Amino acid sequence: MKFRRRQSEEPEINLIPFIDVLLVVLIFLMLSTTYSKFTELQVTLPTADAQQLKERPAEIIVAISADGRYSIDRQVVEGRSVELLTSALQQASQGRQEPVVIISADAATPHQAVVNVMDAARRANLPRLTFAANKPQ
Repeated sequence: MKFRRRQSEEPEINLIPFIDVLLVVLIFLMLSTTYSKFTELQVTLPTADAQQLKERPAEIIVAISADGRYSIDRQVVEGRSVELLTSALQQASQGRQEPVVIISADAATPHQAVVNVMDAARRANLPRLTFAANKPQ
C-alpha cells in the first residue's frame, strides 16, 4: 500500500461575485441617499470685500429694514407695494444722469422685499443696481 499525501489545493478566492455585490450595494446607497435641503443651509449675509469707487455716480440709496419697510434717499416710503416704490424711485431719479440704485438691506430682511425693490427699479427704467454690504472683519 502506498500512502501518498494528498497535495492540498490552495483555496482560490473569486473576486468577481464580490465586486458585483459591492456595485449593487453602491448603486442602492446612491439612489436612497437624501441630500441636504436648501432650508437647512446656514447663511450669514451680507459681507463683501471690494474696493471703493474713486468717482461716485448719481446714487439713489434704498434702505430696507428687517421688517420690510423702505426708505429712498432717507425718506420713508409709506406702504410696501411695488407701484409705490416705482413712483418713489422715478421721483428720486428726476434730474440725475444714469443713477445707480444702491440696495442697502438689513441681513434679516425678507428676500421678497429686496425683489420688490429690484422689480420697482426695472419698472422705473433704472437698470443699474448694486447692493451695499459690510466688509468682513
